[in-house]
Formats: sequence, C-alpha cells, structure tokens
Amino acid sequence: MNQEITDFIDTLNEPWQSEIVTNLLETVHQAIPDVHGRIQYKKPHFLKNGKYAAVISTSKTAVSFTIFNAVTLDLPEGVFNGPPERKTMKIHKGDTVDFEQLVTWVSHASAEL
Repeated sequence: MNQEITDFIDTLNEPWQSEIVTNLLETVHQAIPDVHGRIQYKKPHFLKNGKYAAVISTSKTAVSFTIFNAVTLDLPEGVFNGPPERKTMKIHKGDTVDFEQLVTWVSHASAEL
C-alpha cells in the first residue's frame, strides 16, 4: 500500500472513519488489482491505466466514496449521487456498507479504463 495513503489514514481522528477508509482501500484493491493509489487534493485517488477509477474523502460526519466511469452501473436509488460519469456515496457513522457489492461495481466501472 502507498505510504501517503497509510499516512492519510493515520491522520483520521475518528476510529470509525479509519475503519471505513481501510475497508474502502481493500475494496478498491480487490476490484482493481493493478490500481495505482496516490494522494491528490489531500485525499486518496485511485487510477487504472492513468485514468481515475475511485476517490475517498472525509468530512467531520462522513466518508465519501466516488466511483468514476459509472455510466453503465445499475446503482440503487438514493445511495449514490452525482452525474452519470461519477457517482458518490456518503457513509456515516453506524451505516452498513455492502463492500462485496462495492467490489463488483468498482470492478465493472474500471473494466474499460
């Protein structure tokens, strides 16, 4: 794993956010084995073949996860927001996340990158 991303996780003050971000990192790495992670604009970005595949960001009350190239994904209503080409979900403390389903979506979205 990229040291910059490990450092990002270490700066998070909320244990629940660290856990969610760690799970999202594992999700991205499962979905895209050859992914390249880096910190850009102070948050983890993940690229495949030089193109954006996903990004993680945090706020005081949420962890946001964005999937790029999401036009063909069949996503549940009300879970993701944003334009067709990139969809973002906000995860709050106590939310249940289906990480296996996220792996499927990220894998599908990044397949043609």
